[in-house]
Amino acid sequence: MSLPPADDWHGAVEASLAAQLKVQGERRKLGQARSGGTGIILWRNPDRVVGADAVFIGNASLPIQRSPEGYLETIPDLVVEVVSKNDTRRYVSRKVSDYLAAGVKVVWVADPPSRTITEHRPGREPVVYRPENVLTIEDLIPGFQLQVADAFEE
Repeated sequence: MSLPPADDWHGAVEASLAAQLKVQGERRKLGQARSGGTGIILWRNPDRVVGADAVFIGNASLPIQRSPEGYLETIPDLVVEVVSKNDTRRYVSRKVSDYLAAGVKVVWVADPPSRTITEHRPGREPVVYRPENVLTIEDLIPGFQLQVADAFEE
């Protein structure tokens, strides 16, 4: 059974966040960004392969390692998940938990209807960023700044 494709707003938010990671991170030579449902092998036996809406892999984690199928074997430093209309809270929560268990340092969950981005880090309470807030990530991409409202422009 395949899931229906994401809607246009999901695509717009994904593109906006991925573009910021590309411009503010990759172009400044701080790492590499990927988007568009990038496949990541979180662990093996049994394999847990997920698709992330956008990722950032800092220089310390380079070079990127890929499986024979072309999936990332390198665990990203940052993963962005954009909540789709068909995603349940349980599904998103499980993905966040799995990312953190696999070694992802930061997971951003962007929720278009509420126009919020929730930052998850291992061992910390989630932090919710609202449209009036500026999203930063100094430990991974020094100088990164994004007005949260800008991520949700249609």
